[in-house]
Amino acid sequence: MTRRHFATAFGKQGFRDMDWDFEQTSAALRYKLLVGLVVPRPIALITSISESGVVNAAPFSFFNVLGDDPPILIVSVEDRDSGGPKDTTRNIVRTGEFVVNLVDEAIVSQMHGCSEDYPPEVSEVDMVGFTTAPSRAVAPPRIAQAPVALECKLHTKLDMPGRHLFIGQVAWLHAREGIVDPQTQRVRFDNYQPVGRMFANRYVRTGDQFEVDSNSYNERRKALGKI
Repeated sequence: MTRRHFATAFGKQGFRDMDWDFEQTSAALRYKLLVGLVVPRPIALITSISESGVVNAAPFSFFNVLGDDPPILIVSVEDRDSGGPKDTTRNIVRTGEFVVNLVDEAIVSQMHGCSEDYPPEVSEVDMVGFTTAPSRAVAPPRIAQAPVALECKLHTKLDMPGRHLFIGQVAWLHAREGIVDPQTQRVRFDNYQPVGRMFANRYVRTGDQFEVDSNSYNERRKALGKI
C-alpha cells in the first residue's frame, strides 16, 4: 500500500478498512474524524472570571478526568478561529482557577447557548439565564443549575499550536442533593442524567445503561490458573 493521506484495505476478517495518514491529513479533516469517532465525550462547562469581574461560561468536550490521587482533570481549549486566545484561556492563565460544571439533560440547551461567541464584557451566564453560586475554594462561581461542579486550581498548562491544555487539580466537588447516596457514597444514576457530546450540535443521553457479565472470562482465567 502506498503512503497516502487516505487508503482502503481489507482486514483479517475480510472487513473493508479505511485509513488516514494523519501526517498528510488536513487539520479540518482530522478534527472531523476525531470528534465524530471518539464519542461520546463528557462536557466541561467552564466558568472563569475576567480581569473586570465578568463571569465567563464556555463548554468544551476535549475533556476528561485523568486521575484521583492527585484528583486531576484535563481540558483542551482551542484558540479563536480569528486567532488569539479565548476568554477562558486568558482567565485561567491570569487567575489559575476555574470551575468545571458538568451538564445534564435539564441544562443542555443553555450549555449549548454558551458556545456562542460573545464579547469579553458580556457574561454567557446572563445571556442564557443561568444563575451562579459561590465556590468554596476558588474565586470563579459555579453554575447553580449544574448537577455537579468541580472547583479546580491550575496544576499544569501545556501550549500547543492553536490550543492550550489545562490540567486542573480538583479542590472541591459539589453534587446536587440526591445524586450521591449519603450512606454508600455511590452515584444514583436514576437521579443523574448527564449528556455526552457527539459532534456539531448533536448530543447523547446516558439513560440507556447496561452491565457486562465477566463471569465467563473469570472461568477461563481460573482454567489457566490466573486466579
